[in-house]
Amino acid sequence: MSDSLTGEREVAVGSDPALQGVLAFPAEAPRGVVLFAHGSGSSRHSPRNQYVAAALREGGCATLLLDLLTPGEERDAALRFDTVLLAGRLDSACEWLRMQPETEQLAIGLFGASTGAGAALRLAAERPGDIAAVVSRGGRPDLAGTAALGRVAAPVLLIVGGHDGEVIRLNEEAAAAMRCPHELAIVPGATHLFEEAGALERVGVLARDWFARHLTRLLPP
Repeated sequence: MSDSLTGEREVAVGSDPALQGVLAFPAEAPRGVVLFAHGSGSSRHSPRNQYVAAALREGGCATLLLDLLTPGEERDAALRFDTVLLAGRLDSACEWLRMQPETEQLAIGLFGASTGAGAALRLAAERPGDIAAVVSRGGRPDLAGTAALGRVAAPVLLIVGGHDGEVIRLNEEAAAAMRCPHELAIVPGATHLFEEAGALERVGVLARDWFARHLTRLLPP
């Protein structure tokens, strides 16, 4: 990899609206690129997603952390749960990645947190040939809808905190609707934000290993 591909840089994705993001690369040639779908009220500056993104880069993945809503839109609580809108924004980001010389041939993975998981899985259902793997952290995969969950083809890892009882139930129900390869990983002692000692580190390891297993396909030139 040339020096121009290392490190990270601020990017603007699309034009209506332009979404602000950070595209970053590992030290070696990436195995793929992971697009982050942030949860309700979060952004590309989320320390939890930044931590996981760093773990993924250590595992050889490029990462794109993107604000799916503009600052003005963030003030509308309904938009934070609009998985159709958010999935459309993720779709535009995938198209953008396909137009960048550094990422046009890389397999794409999705990492969804909280409500962003529903949007990520909805997009995976719509792009079965282009999304190679999905990871959800403390997510609401149920927000994708049962029909969409049944159409997801990419391998899916659902990570939930052991003390997040309601979200465990929602993830179990979503998993039952999936036909794709999937696993439910419960982090013992963790609550919804994985703030407990060692919890977020475990999320990073689980996500890194999942993408290492499944995010290995390069698109043909």
